[in-house]
Amino acid sequence: MAPFGAEKDKTEDPTPHRLREARRKGQVFRSVELVSSVNLIAVLAVLISLGPRILGEAETVFTGIYGYLGACQKKELAAGQILLQGASGYLKLTAPLFAAALIAGVAVNLAQVGFNANSSRLAPQLDRINPAQGFKRIFSQRSLFELAKAIVKIIIVSAVTYFYVRDQLPEALLLLNQDASRSAGLIWRVMGGLGMRVGSLFVVLAILDYLFQRHEHWKSLRMSRREVKDELKHLEGDPLILSMLRGKQRALAQQRMMQEVPTADMVITNPTAIAIALRYDAESNPAPLVVAKGAGIVAQKIREIAEREGILLVENPGAARLLWKTTEIGEEIPVELYQAVAEMLALVYRIRDGKGGEQ
Repeated sequence: MAPFGAEKDKTEDPTPHRLREARRKGQVFRSVELVSSVNLIAVLAVLISLGPRILGEAETVFTGIYGYLGACQKKELAAGQILLQGASGYLKLTAPLFAAALIAGVAVNLAQVGFNANSSRLAPQLDRINPAQGFKRIFSQRSLFELAKAIVKIIIVSAVTYFYVRDQLPEALLLLNQDASRSAGLIWRVMGGLGMRVGSLFVVLAILDYLFQRHEHWKSLRMSRREVKDELKHLEGDPLILSMLRGKQRALAQQRMMQEVPTADMVITNPTAIAIALRYDAESNPAPLVVAKGAGIVAQKIREIAEREGILLVENPGAARLLWKTTEIGEEIPVELYQAVAEMLALVYRIRDGKGGEQ
């Protein structure tokens, strides 16, 4: 049993994960009333449209059976043949009705919940035989709603039947002493009209039931803020652990970047806030590459490695800021810096060659 006030705590809409899990477990909303009402309409539509044909087929079947009964008295046919003839006639008469009900039922169910094969509902549920749980279900909000719905349906059907049949009575009285076929036609028409009226009202009630079932289903899946946080933690991991992992990933990436600094040809600085290490190899790349970049403490570390490795530091605040904003590690420098970087590289090569010559 949920703790007191638990329902009030469920203020959050269900997450997509919660909806997927509910569907996987077979917890989907479905209006049985909508299925039954559409089934009724479909069967009535078939009866009305194929009524004369069905009546003709029924007459043929019964005539054949009575004929077989006469032959059976003369011991010309066995009783099994009569039963077979009656069964085949019955199937022939009811096949269109069964087909209409089957197609309508499958279509409405698929329209409501789609294809959702689930075997969890077939497993035995011990709470179904628990008297306390059964008592709660009897007096639950859903049970009261179903009771009210049944009472409303009885009242509506009774009222519609009474008023419709009352309106047809004058015409029925005129058929006294008339041919039986005319009476049968009137009865058929009245039954069809009554069925369609009742079926239409059932559809309206079924739509209301569908909206109620959807509301109740959504309400049952609502979550508390704590549940949303726990689900997020479960799906994405503990934020503290994720933060630690990201920190380790940044440290490893920074370590790999620092290992590339000794391969640079020069380091452009801002002069202290930013450091960009560039490497140029005309055979492998048409333009210099950014092998390391950093600001603050990282920039200071890049400068320290460059000084230790004898890599020239070139102060150019404009170029340093542009490279910091527009390039990432492993990318070529932008075209607008080709000229400026080429001049700086030429200076670096002259200084490097001069030092080599002095040695």
